[in-house]
Amino acid sequence: MTRRGWWLVVCNFLIPGSAQALAGNRRLAKIGLGATLVMWVLVIIGIVSALLWRTTLLKVVLADFSFFGLFRISSPVLLLIGLALFAYLVLWVVLTVDTLRLVRLIKTGPTARFGIALLSIVLLVLSGTFTAGAASRVFSLHGGLASIFQASAPMAKPSDGYYNILLLGADSGSGRDSMRFDSISVVSVNADTGQVTITGIPRDLEGFPFSADSPMRQFYPDLHTGHGDPTCGWTAAINQLNTELEVCRDGNAIYPDAEKNGSTPGVEATKDAAEGLLGIDIPYYAFIDMAGFADLVDALGGVDITVTERLPEGGGPKYEGQPTDEWATGWIEKGKQHMDGNTAQWYARSRKTTSDWDRMKRQRQLQEAILKQFTPVTVLSRFQEIMSAGEHLVKTDIPKSMLSGFADLAIKAKEHKITTIELTPQENNIDQTSPDIDAVHALVHDALHPASESPSPKG
Repeated sequence: MTRRGWWLVVCNFLIPGSAQALAGNRRLAKIGLGATLVMWVLVIIGIVSALLWRTTLLKVVLADFSFFGLFRISSPVLLLIGLALFAYLVLWVVLTVDTLRLVRLIKTGPTARFGIALLSIVLLVLSGTFTAGAASRVFSLHGGLASIFQASAPMAKPSDGYYNILLLGADSGSGRDSMRFDSISVVSVNADTGQVTITGIPRDLEGFPFSADSPMRQFYPDLHTGHGDPTCGWTAAINQLNTELEVCRDGNAIYPDAEKNGSTPGVEATKDAAEGLLGIDIPYYAFIDMAGFADLVDALGGVDITVTERLPEGGGPKYEGQPTDEWATGWIEKGKQHMDGNTAQWYARSRKTTSDWDRMKRQRQLQEAILKQFTPVTVLSRFQEIMSAGEHLVKTDIPKSMLSGFADLAIKAKEHKITTIELTPQENNIDQTSPDIDAVHALVHDALHPASESPSPKG
């Protein structure tokens, strides 16, 4: 009976349902063995599909279901996977308890009695923790995708071989009195190779045109010169567009479909400005609130950054000439550092002792460091933290239907070094009040289509 007990417990762990087939309820055995067989078949199919047909698998798993337009179910396959894992966990618990009944501990040896019971509990905890963790990750992914990405937004085709996404950082964290687009860049992903190019646009850049089809052309047919009302911002800078559309103009009348498409008038105006400035089509945006930026860095386990100069933390001096030590709440020291979220946020924000150009470089450095942290191991081990941070951090109008293709490109992107373009006087001799638009178009075009490639830039 002792040997029998050990074998039943081990069999139940390796092949749930086998213990019942050997010594118990045959009906329960059929349910357990049938569920185990189905689960293993699905796992094998999933692994093979991930290796051979990854894009198709992602499309099936992430696809929404609509019943004649009456109601929509977000990613039903993903939801069913989570429910199946949870149901299998419950079945495993039932089979383990029933296996202990079949063992008849009272008839085993005194020492084995305790050992068999302990082994059953340990194996159940191990299997249950793994299955429950997998189910929890699936449910987190289902909820996160539904809350972040647009379910019904139209898919855009690559423009001149690239997917272009406007990346906006709004700094509403501690020490700031408003939300502004303090970080503006465009991420261009090659639709074939996954090569990523990030173009940084200074927040104070003026004298830019809007795209040819932009409704802002009715106010600024040539270049953006600012609204003239101090409440709309004190300059004609590109980061003042959000305030202009919210405060001084009827943004909803200018961009009536913005909210319906998961955007805002201020975002759409900035998108049109970036299109006119760079000479490329930008169908999508991703908005990152720096107030929640720290959560994402912490969710990734921190980032590794080499700091080249000592930087202060804090909201800045209260009066001109105030010594740094009187207002700095802390310091980021030179050298290699593994930054947590709070430190990384200040590293991206700090500019009181440096220039906006320096801050742009640091923000790009952080973007690259964060992308490097998105490894399979990090994502799997910190999945729920990353999804939770993403739900509160990111707003975007990227449709969920494009995620399968983007996932493939993200894997390809790991093979290439990220290219950066900074539209600054120091890097590319770009004047911040009267930029040479033709020169900017040529700069971006040459970076995206080097040497042998020659598609014509937009506009």
